[in-house]
Amino acid sequence: MILAGQRVLLVYGLMGELVAAFHPFGLDYMHPLRDWLAGQGADVSVVPLRTAESVSANAARLRAVLLDDPRPALIVAHSKGGLETLAALIDPAAQARCLGLLAMQSPFFGSPVADAVLAARPMEAAAGGLARLLRIGSGDGLRDLTTGARRLWMAAASAGVSRLLAALPVVCLATALDDGHARGRERLHLAAAQWMEKRGHGPNDGLVPVSSALIPGARHLILPGSHIATVSGGPGRDPVGLMRAGLDLLVSPAIPPAA
Repeated sequence: MILAGQRVLLVYGLMGELVAAFHPFGLDYMHPLRDWLAGQGADVSVVPLRTAESVSANAARLRAVLLDDPRPALIVAHSKGGLETLAALIDPAAQARCLGLLAMQSPFFGSPVADAVLAARPMEAAAGGLARLLRIGSGDGLRDLTTGARRLWMAAASAGVSRLLAALPVVCLATALDDGHARGRERLHLAAAQWMEKRGHGPNDGLVPVSSALIPGARHLILPGSHIATVSGGPGRDPVGLMRAGLDLLVSPAIPPAA
């Protein structure tokens, strides 16, 4: 993919702006991707969203960002950011300002971890209070990540999603974590990954099941790693390599969309 001069928008997942703010202290959320894209000559920027806001609110903000610049953009979204991008791009005007979407580890059909958090009332209240305290949104975004909410949304939006997939290339990149690939910080995700597998959710990255991250009709890419594998460097992790694999699939005319 030729990136020189290309407008590229990065869309953070839940709490992404907080982790990114700690970059000087060793955390590098999406910084490797941003640096590599800029090094290729892309005009890359992060969409300014409060990541704990509802999916619909952030989708509206992303749509406004797309429409504010006549140049079509390539969008690389992580986790919850992929849900907001999908919702924004259902709008034909937003579609017209987009060249394609690479959605990395996005829980399109929900996360069992969100279900577990919201099933415990004290945890739900604490999560919402923390989001407001940190000024990253109302906390409604966590409810939007539950499997029930996401399945309802995907069913209601099925016609719009089908039109989007016919109009634009979309790649869904999922990762699966196991003992052989859990190194360093990824070992923190391993217990959650094993918990989800034991409860029948199948291969997952510690937060998102592979099956949840794949939109029927989009192009699919499944690679090893935890939920931070695509956005953070470290032992055994190559986020730029994963993104490049997704971008290559995004522009490849030889591989048809997965059924």
